[in-house]
Amino acid sequence: MRALVVVGLLAVVALVFVVVAMVRDTQSKAGIAGGCPKGWPLADVTLRDTKDVKINVFNATDEVGRAGSVADDFRNRKFQVKKVDNAKPGVDGVAVLRFGPKGVGSAHLLRAYFLNSAEQKFDPKRKDDTVDVILGNAFQQLATTTEVNQSLGDLGSPVAPAGTCPAPVDDK
Repeated sequence: MRALVVVGLLAVVALVFVVVAMVRDTQSKAGIAGGCPKGWPLADVTLRDTKDVKINVFNATDEVGRAGSVADDFRNRKFQVKKVDNAKPGVDGVAVLRFGPKGVGSAHLLRAYFLNSAEQKFDPKRKDDTVDVILGNAFQQLATTTEVNQSLGDLGSPVAPAGTCPAPVDDK
C-alpha cells in the first residue's frame, strides 16, 4: 500500500513539474520573426493542404499540351490551378518552382510531388502566394500519394530561405 502512495505522489509531482515548465516556456515563439533584421521579408513556412495551394503550370518542353495534362493532375489532387501556359523551352531538369515569401510552405509541398527533384527559384520581391511550376524535359509524372508522404518525411519541415525570417504562425 505504501508503494502505491509513493508512486502516486511521484506522479503528481511530475505532473506539476511538467505544467510549470510548459507555462514558463519562453521558447514557444523562438525563431519566429523575433530579432529579424529590418527589411527582411517574412516567409510563410506553414505546410499547406493541397486545397490551399495556388499554382501556375507552364510547359518548357517540346511536348505539346504537357502543361494542360499536368494541370489536370494537380486539379485532381485538389490544387488551385490559376494559369496554364507555355514557357520558353530549355529547362533540362524535372521542373522549376518559382515562388516568393508567401509561397515557401506551398513550394515545400510541391517539392514532394516532384520527389525533391525540382529546382527552387526564390524571389524575395514576389508579393503573391502562388507558385509557378515550370515543367522540364526530364519530367515524367507526379509522385503518388505514398511517394509524396515519404518525400515530405525526408524533406522535413519547410525552412525560411536565406535572407528571410519565418512569419508568425496563426494559432486559429
